Amino acid sequence: MKILLKKMALVCATIAAPIFLISCASSEQSSSTPAVSPAVSLYANATPLDLRISNWPYPYPLKEFKTSLQGQPASMMYMDVAALDKPKGVVLLFHGKNFSSDYWAPTIAGLSQAGYRVIAPDQIGFGKSSKPDVEYHFDDLAVNTQALLKSLNIQRVAVIANSMGGMLGIRFSRLYPQTVQKLVLENPLGLEDYSKAIPPQKNDDLLKLEMAQTETSYRRFLQSYFPSWQPNYEQFVEVYVRVQKGPDYANYAKTSVLTYQMIAEKPVVNDLPQLQMPVLLVIGQKDRTVFGRRFAPPEAVKSLGNFPELGKKAQVVIPNAKLAPIDNVGHVPHVEVPDQFVKTVVEFLNSKG
Repeated sequence: MKILLKKMALVCATIAAPIFLISCASSEQSSSTPAVSPAVSLYANATPLDLRISNWPYPYPLKEFKTSLQGQPASMMYMDVAALDKPKGVVLLFHGKNFSSDYWAPTIAGLSQAGYRVIAPDQIGFGKSSKPDVEYHFDDLAVNTQALLKSLNIQRVAVIANSMGGMLGIRFSRLYPQTVQKLVLENPLGLEDYSKAIPPQKNDDLLKLEMAQTETSYRRFLQSYFPSWQPNYEQFVEVYVRVQKGPDYANYAKTSVLTYQMIAEKPVVNDLPQLQMPVLLVIGQKDRTVFGRRFAPPEAVKSLGNFPELGKKAQVVIPNAKLAPIDNVGHVPHVEVPDQFVKTVVEFLNSKG
C-alpha cells in the first residue's frame, strides 16, 4: 500500500480552487527547505482552464449530482470509489477551501484498499462543481451533501474533513448526527472564532486583492501551508495559473470571495461540545494557519493559529475525542505524509466505539 500511496501522492495531489492570500497563511517556513519562487512563469505556455477546470484530470471517474443552491440550479461533481477489500463502510471526504476533492487521491487509494467505499465531492463553489453567484452557507452545503448521500442510498458514513472542510464537517455532523458514525478533523479551521480578531471585509475589496494575485504571490502563500516544500506540490500552483489565464477567472475569483465570507461569518467553535460521535483530531504540529491573517492587528495574530494548542483544547471540549498529533507537518497532513495519515485514520475507523 505504501508504494501505491506514494505514487498517488506524487501524481494526483492537486488543487482546484483558488488559494487566498487574503484567507489564511502560516507563519512558519522550514529553514532547511527555503521557499523559492521562480522569476519567470513556469506555465507561460500552459493551456488555460475554464470556470469548472474541465480539462484538469482527476484520479478517479467523476459523476454528477444535480441539485440547487439558493434557488439556482447547480451540479455537484463527485468521485465514488468502491472498496477493494471486504466492505467495512462508507467514508465521506470534505476538502478545504483552497483545494478540491482531487487532493484526496492518496487517501482515497488507502481507504479503498482498507475496505472502505469513498465518496469525495467537490462542494458547490469549488473544483469541477458549479459556482453560482450566491451567498454561501455551510448549512446549505451540508444539505446538498446529505441529498447526495440519499441519492446513493447511503445511510451512514464516517467523515474526514480538512481545513475549511473541517467547518463543514462539524456543521454536517451537527445537522445529521444520525448519519455520521465517526468524524476525523484534520487541521480544521474553526477551532477558534476568527470574527473576534478579524474585521469584516467588503466583497469589492476582497475581489481587488484576489484579482491582483500573481503566480509568485500564490506560490508563496501555498508554501506557507507546508513546512517542507516538495516538487510535486508545484502542481497546485499550475491549476491556479491556468485558471487565471482562462476566460472565467473573474467569476472564479468572485466565488472565492463569497466562500471567504462564509468562513468569516459562520463560526463553528460553539458546535464542538455538541458533537456526540467519536472524533479524531489529526493535527500537523507545524501548522500556524490563521484565516484572514492579513486583516488582523499584529497583536491579535500572536494568539491565533496555534494548532498544537487548538487541538488540545478541542480534545477537552469535544465529549468523545482523541488527539493524533503529527510532528513536522503543516496544514495538510494527508498530502504531506499520506501513508502515516491513512494508517492513523484507518486504525480509528476500524476501532470500536
